[in-house]
Amino acid sequence: MPATPDLWHHYGRARAIHDRAVPRAFRWDWTQAGGPGAEVLGDLGGRVVGELGAGAGRQAAHLVVYHAPAEVLAVDASPAQRALTVGLYGHLAPRLRCVHAGAVEHLRVRAGAYDVLYSVFGAVDFTEPRALLPAACAALRPGGRLVFSTLAHHVGGAPARPEVTATEIPGRTPGGVVASMHRWVLTASVWATALERAGFAGVRADVLPAAGDRERAVGTLLVRAFRPAG
Repeated sequence: MPATPDLWHHYGRARAIHDRAVPRAFRWDWTQAGGPGAEVLGDLGGRVVGELGAGAGRQAAHLVVYHAPAEVLAVDASPAQRALTVGLYGHLAPRLRCVHAGAVEHLRVRAGAYDVLYSVFGAVDFTEPRALLPAACAALRPGGRLVFSTLAHHVGGAPARPEVTATEIPGRTPGGVVASMHRWVLTASVWATALERAGFAGVRADVLPAAGDRERAVGTLLVRAFRPAG
């Protein structure tokens, strides 16, 4: 059976050539230009934190440098993205751990291991919610939180889906061949229902307004939920 091509091979590579710094700010919005920051995650001092779909690891590196967690695990299913994170921020080990694994696969073997899980247009966007969300809830300690930013609507303006259905979007293989992948762009109420069915409580969803050129502006949905303390 042929290996699945790494459709994230090219993502972030051009930026990494000239920008290797740890970001001084943590951003949730699509344009990375404003809105709330890491305070949405709560006090991270001494906490175990996981980023689901970490990409180049920039947000994870920011948390390690500026927010004193015990450990941040940057989880990504892409070998290229994991290698990029190691190349950029490997010097932050052992407090930053770069993990090559699918989000569901990783979470299912780490029951009760995390205080905080988050995703910035990451694995929550690109993984079947009915598999990911229950695994995330089980991987959190009681009272732990999941926070993620996702598209408030499709890029281009089409509305978010009113049911748990994926949209096919384009990607590229390492060789540059156009391929497709699934992305879940759901309404706030659909996300809330999916989270509650997965065992979460205290769900809150806020829309961060789109910024920039109106033709390219994309709204961000910032979602927070907790594993019940009981």
